[in-house]
Amino acid sequence: MSVSRNDWTKDEIIAIYNKPMMDLLFEAATVHRQFHDPNVVQVSTLLSIKTGGCPEDCGYCPQAARYHTDIEGNDLMTVSHVKAQALRAKASGSSRVCMGAAWRNVKDGPEFDQVLEMVRTINKLDMEVCCTLGMLTENQAQRLAEAGLYAYNHNLDTSEEYYKEVISTRGFEDRLQTIENVRKTNVTVCSGGIIGMGESIEDRAGMLVALATLNPQPESVPINALVAVEGTPMEDEKPVEIWEMIRMVATTRIVMPQTQVRLSAGRMSMSREGQAMCFFAGANSIFAGDKLLTTPNPDVNDDMKMFDMLGLIPQKPFVKAAQPETVEAEQSKFSALGEKPKWTRPGHTIERNIEASQKSKV
Repeated sequence: MSVSRNDWTKDEIIAIYNKPMMDLLFEAATVHRQFHDPNVVQVSTLLSIKTGGCPEDCGYCPQAARYHTDIEGNDLMTVSHVKAQALRAKASGSSRVCMGAAWRNVKDGPEFDQVLEMVRTINKLDMEVCCTLGMLTENQAQRLAEAGLYAYNHNLDTSEEYYKEVISTRGFEDRLQTIENVRKTNVTVCSGGIIGMGESIEDRAGMLVALATLNPQPESVPINALVAVEGTPMEDEKPVEIWEMIRMVATTRIVMPQTQVRLSAGRMSMSREGQAMCFFAGANSIFAGDKLLTTPNPDVNDDMKMFDMLGLIPQKPFVKAAQPETVEAEQSKFSALGEKPKWTRPGHTIERNIEASQKSKV
């Protein structure tokens, strides 16, 4: 395979996923070595800059305001606090800072202006900056690009068919529209999903079809294992087997050969041996730090010990794409438009989401 394909079918991807494990690993490792250094893994730090109080009803998310999950919410962080956290992450080996805010969508105003200043600040530290802020318009994407944003994360979560079993407050097409808006800038796209939410193998393949048929394919694809949090509708889902994670990573690597495959949530339940198999299968990025937004994550010192054991080297920033230039606010060509886009609200009901919401009131 010399170039990425954008015509994958679900049947093709299912056939890859179900290959004998040794054959699957060999193929994935071969593709991985063709496009990436197998001994280099990017270390990123995920920072929740605004926690809790989200109006969405995502069945996996402890930050949804309608569920009782004992998550301690906080207002938007200050720029100085974010800078301090970024410097700490850089000192520990991270080359990327990903900032997440529990918003349905970006709204023009003082808070978004504050996020833009965070982006400028971190880019000037010579670190890649990624944001996940919910849906956003083309103009908002342009403003982030001007500030120096390197990547925008907007996960598809699962297949279009299973999406309606997870979330009822927004539509799958909104995810694709946001990615399209980002693609109109020089910002790279980070989009993946979660396994272990009760979906089928067909749904996992469906999600990969949606991502792999984008042209161009996303520069980053996070693969998350569900962390079942008490109080959420998915609190009783069984943990994902490590073999499922390895198969998903390997399949993603084969169908999106040039993409950074990010081994994301769920590493707390993975052994070092299991993570090593994921790296062999094509994962070339992890998130470091004691938390991934709100869920537990391995200690960065433990990760560095694992890197030493496996002979892995942290990836330097801006290896895959050039560092963006930062345009100061007063020199920006784009300004707030006060947009009020009509993001969809499908209106269907998800029984387990309703039950979890009613339980939280009790």
